[in-house]
Amino acid sequence: MENSNFNQHIILQPQNCLDSKAGSLLREQLADIVPDRHKLWIIDMAAVDFIDSSGICALVAGLNAARRRGCRLVICNLSATVRLIFEITQLDQLFEIFDSCDQIISPETPARVARLKSSPQIKSQISNFK
Repeated sequence: MENSNFNQHIILQPQNCLDSKAGSLLREQLADIVPDRHKLWIIDMAAVDFIDSSGICALVAGLNAARRRGCRLVICNLSATVRLIFEITQLDQLFEIFDSCDQIISPETPARVARLKSSPQIKSQISNFK
């Protein structure tokens, strides 16, 4: 059963490379997020070791979509290579970037986690705060 409380977040976890194919899948998943249920959108990049301009465009489009819907999109767990790309392109000035998910989500807050079916390129988790 889903809870309609506004203290909810969604975690999207792209895998391997965030290129045109994975970027398209990420855009689709970001477009499907229901803002009334998910006010905080977290992109966990721990498993991403490569990003190209298509992947960057998908993230920027997601950030714009989140802002239009009154939501917050943050990024965490950037590898050194991906972080360098964010710094060179100055996207580190545009996005809220955290070293880990723990910095975003308080460990004191209990969460119920449900896994969603998803494409092999992008894994999703929905966590509902109690």
